[in-house]
Amino acid sequence: MGHFPLVRFVHRIVQHSRVAQIVVLVGVWGLGDLATHVLNLPVPGAIVGLALMLLLLGTGLLRPSSVQGGARLLIGEMLLFFVPAVLAVLDHVDWLGSLGMKLFATVLLGTLFVMLGTALAVDLSYRWWVRHAVR
Repeated sequence: MGHFPLVRFVHRIVQHSRVAQIVVLVGVWGLGDLATHVLNLPVPGAIVGLALMLLLLGTGLLRPSSVQGGARLLIGEMLLFFVPAVLAVLDHVDWLGSLGMKLFATVLLGTLFVMLGTALAVDLSYRWWVRHAVR
């Protein structure tokens, strides 16, 4: 990376600009979404984008510090992404009945399973990293 002035320039911009970091994150998500449409994959584009991000970070082609500020900004403002969904529920009061409770339980259990799966993947990845980084 050190021999190419343009690469160093872009790296410096991404390193110090949260907006550029968000552009990188959205770009990786967009590539994943594009891949699912072009290759007709049966998984969501966000999952392919997440796998692509993991590949980029794992191979060292993308440093965690290159997207850390943008990721923190997005996570910090995540509540704003859910406000329209909450307002939509208020437009459909019937969702607060039996059907709504079933949907709520499904979403709650789905979220719990995703969180547990993520925690397990992070724990296993960290253990693997510690075991192989010592060598």
